[in-house]
Amino acid sequence: METYDLADLAIIQGSHIRSLSFTRAKLMIVSDHGTRLWFIDIEGMSDEELLKQFAESHEIGVEVKTTTIGGRQLAGKGFFHPNPQHLAAAIRGDGQLEGYRQSNG
Repeated sequence: METYDLADLAIIQGSHIRSLSFTRAKLMIVSDHGTRLWFIDIEGMSDEELLKQFAESHEIGVEVKTTTIGGRQLAGKGFFHPNPQHLAAAIRGDGQLEGYRQSNG
């Protein structure tokens, strides 16, 4: 598993783009038997209204644009899973993560 701390993170849903404010966000990429999965854990989100909107919606598909602390720019599609009680969220990737190449591959 590879992990990357994120410097910034934006989600896009339709024509709405939101830059997320957080205390910590981490991208995890898991390669297992030829399959590559990715997800993002977000902690310390300040936008409680956004978390509430996603908690009440069936439309959780988003596009993701992010930059790692090291400057790598990545993008993909995923599903936004809010955790309003803990001011946190997870984004489960759906498909390829653009801009990613496996370090040792």
